[in-house]
Amino acid sequence: MTASARNVADLVRASAHRGPKHVALVDVTTSGSWTWAEFDAAVDAEAHRLVRAGVTPGDRVAVRLPTGPGFCVAVFGALRAGGVVVPAGPGQPARELRRLIEDSGARLLVGDAGEVDVEALPEPGFEPGEEFTAIGSAEDLAVLGYTSGTSGTPRGAMLSHRALLANVEQCASLRPAPVTAGDRVLLALPLFHVYGLGPGLLQVAGAGATAVLLERFDPDQALTAIREHRVTTLVGVPPMYQAILTLPVERLREDLATVRLFTSGAAPLAPGVLDGVRRVVGLPVFEGYGLTETGPVLTTTLAGEPKAGSVGRALPGVEVRLVDSDGRPLDEDDEPGTGLVSARGANLFGGYWPDGAHGPDAEGWFRTGDVGYLDADGDLHLVDRAGDLIIVNGFNVYPHEVEQVVNELPGVAESAAVGVPDERTGESVKVVLVRDAGSGLTEDAVKEHCARRLAKFKVPTAVEFADALPHSPTGKLARARLRLPLT
Repeated sequence: MTASARNVADLVRASAHRGPKHVALVDVTTSGSWTWAEFDAAVDAEAHRLVRAGVTPGDRVAVRLPTGPGFCVAVFGALRAGGVVVPAGPGQPARELRRLIEDSGARLLVGDAGEVDVEALPEPGFEPGEEFTAIGSAEDLAVLGYTSGTSGTPRGAMLSHRALLANVEQCASLRPAPVTAGDRVLLALPLFHVYGLGPGLLQVAGAGATAVLLERFDPDQALTAIREHRVTTLVGVPPMYQAILTLPVERLREDLATVRLFTSGAAPLAPGVLDGVRRVVGLPVFEGYGLTETGPVLTTTLAGEPKAGSVGRALPGVEVRLVDSDGRPLDEDDEPGTGLVSARGANLFGGYWPDGAHGPDAEGWFRTGDVGYLDADGDLHLVDRAGDLIIVNGFNVYPHEVEQVVNELPGVAESAAVGVPDERTGESVKVVLVRDAGSGLTEDAVKEHCARRLAKFKVPTAVEFADALPHSPTGKLARARLRLPLT
C-alpha cells in the first residue's frame, strides 16, 4: 500500500501503477475479469458520472448493489469523486432503506432504489474514463456505516479516509500478511457489510491482489470457484466454514489445496469448527474481532496463535485494554478479570452521524460495548455483550427495532426480542409476546408481518407466547430469562 494515499480510492490507482496488467477482479457468475488498469479506468469513469449527476465533495452516495464488480466500481468511484459512501443491502426492505436515505441525507443512490424516493443511477460498467484526480483529504468522511451499535436505533458511524487507510495498513503489517499481491482472495461476503468491505475489498486493493467475487455464498459453488480460480485466501464468517465442513472430506482436501490462509470474523467461531477445518485440511482458521466503529479490525489471532474462544491480540498500531463501567483500566496487578473492551488507534471512527457524538474520548479511547478477559498469553476472549445486541451472521440486530415492528400488530400487549444460539447463523432472533385478551394472533402472522418490514436476518425464527414477561423490581425487562425455552 502506498504511504501517500489520502483517499481510499488511491489504493486502486497505486495498484494499477504497480501492476497494470495484473488481474484485479474476477466475477465468478459471468467469468469476466478485469486488470487493475481496467478497474482504475472504470473508477475514473464512475467518478466523472457522479460529478455529472451533481455529486459534490461531502455528498452522501448510497450504494445498493450485490457483491460483484459493479459494487467495487461504484464504491471507489464515489470515494474518488469526494463523495461519502453509504452502503446499503440489496435486499434491504423499503422501510429500512428509506430511513437510511433520510437519515444520511444521501444525494443519490447507485443501484436499485425500489420504492424509495431518491435519485438513482444504474449499476456502473467498465467503460474507461478520462483520468480523475481524487478529491479531498485524509480527514474527510469516506464511509457512513450504519450499525445498531449499542444505542437501539441504527446510527451512521463516521469513518474517515484516514481511519480506513490506517486499518488497511495495520492489517497489512501482520505476519503472515492477510493479503499479498500474489493472492487470489475469495470474497463471498456481503461487501456492503464493513467486514466484507474492509478486510475484504480494501485489503485486496491495498495489496494489489485479485478478488474472486461470488455474489452469495453457497458451499458447492464456493469450492468450485476456489478450485477453478486457484484461490489462496478465504475471508469468511463462521456459518461459511460450518457449511463447507458438511461436504465430503475428499472433496474439501482437493478443492482447498491452493488455500494458504483461512480467516474468520464478524461472529464467534465455534471450537468444533476451528478443529474441524484443521483436521480436514491441516490449516487453522485465524479469527479476528472488530466493529464498524473501529474501521473495523481490532484484534486477530494472526497476531498470536489460533485457539478456541480467542479473538487474538491487538493489531500493530492498535491498543486494547479492559476497563470498568466508569472507564477506569482494570488494575494489572490484580488477578485477571473481565471488563469492558476499550480500544484506541488511528482506525477509530469520528463519532456518529451527523455531529460526531459518542465517539472516542479526549484521550482517543472508545468502549466497544463488549465484555471480555485476557488470558495468560495476553489473548482476548469475549464472554458477553454489555447490551442486548443480537448478532446474526455478523449483522447487528437491536431488540428494540424488532419489538417496534411486532408491536404494530393488533393484539400485541407486550413483546421482547432476544438472541438465541443458532448453529447456522451464530444467533437468531426469538420473539416472546403477550397477547391481548381474545387475540388470535399466530406465530406465522408475526413472522409474515416482520418479513415485510425487516431485513431477512432480523426476522424472528421463533415466536413464543406468554401470559406475562419477566421484569426486575424496577420494571426493567429481564431479557436473560427469555433466552431460555418457556415452560
